Amino acid sequence: MKIGVIGTKGGWSSEKLADAVAEKTGGERVLIDMADVRLDLPSGTAYYNGHTLNDFDALMIKKIGARYSPDLLDRLEVLRYLSERGLQIFSSPYSILRALDRLSCTLSLQLNDIPMPPTTITESVDQALVALATYGEAVFKPLYTSKARGMFVLKDGAGARKAIEEYRAENPIMYIQKTIDLGELDLGIAFLGGKYLTTYSRCKTNGAWNTTTESGGKYKAYEPSPKIIELARKAQEPFNLDFTCVDVAITDAGPYVFEVSVFGGFRGIQETSGLDAAAMYVDYVMEKIA
Repeated sequence: MKIGVIGTKGGWSSEKLADAVAEKTGGERVLIDMADVRLDLPSGTAYYNGHTLNDFDALMIKKIGARYSPDLLDRLEVLRYLSERGLQIFSSPYSILRALDRLSCTLSLQLNDIPMPPTTITESVDQALVALATYGEAVFKPLYTSKARGMFVLKDGAGARKAIEEYRAENPIMYIQKTIDLGELDLGIAFLGGKYLTTYSRCKTNGAWNTTTESGGKYKAYEPSPKIIELARKAQEPFNLDFTCVDVAITDAGPYVFEVSVFGGFRGIQETSGLDAAAMYVDYVMEKIA
């Protein structure tokens, strides 16, 4: 089988997945950077560093770019075109498109009655101030981001308007979420082919407002209740992703879902459970295309 990995060179999970593909298939290790792909139309042929992507048995998407941005949507459209021309791609580019940005993911979750922290979407500074006054304190989150990059916490009060105006200059559509007490951890609940795989936690270590590894968070093992697993399963189900991690917070008001990740990582799984999620994912894909 000839399977290529869409990812970022030097990225821990991308490199690990490419290694797993080469080991499992015994074929060439091909890690594909979408920045170097050429799609020729109307022939519908895509090329990458001497490879014709149409000739692969499958592609696995680990990362579509080093940083989240609207540009990733255009890269996904190229892959969607190849998918609709018959190339098997995991997860489906269409499925990823539905969950890539924070707003589309949130609205899909809300339409399926998934509990989330109170959230406001607006382009108006005045309406953002109304939301902030209602919440008392809120996290302003860019629509395209990961590991809390670009997010900031703002309290209602003097200086709030100026802070919001400055934020809006870079983020015309504002995603404003009421801050909730996360305690010392939140959860990453992993699914492969829609089936529960394992759970890991991200724990605060230095007083940061979030638990991401970018802010010093550390991975630890965690065994969630069946109720929480079922909530996460329900959250990821509409997106039809082949591999995903659902971010869940445990609060005094009950569990909240933050997002369904289209590019769930492997490191937290390996460090806390010892499972080689990359190898398991390759086995899953090989079975699908066999």
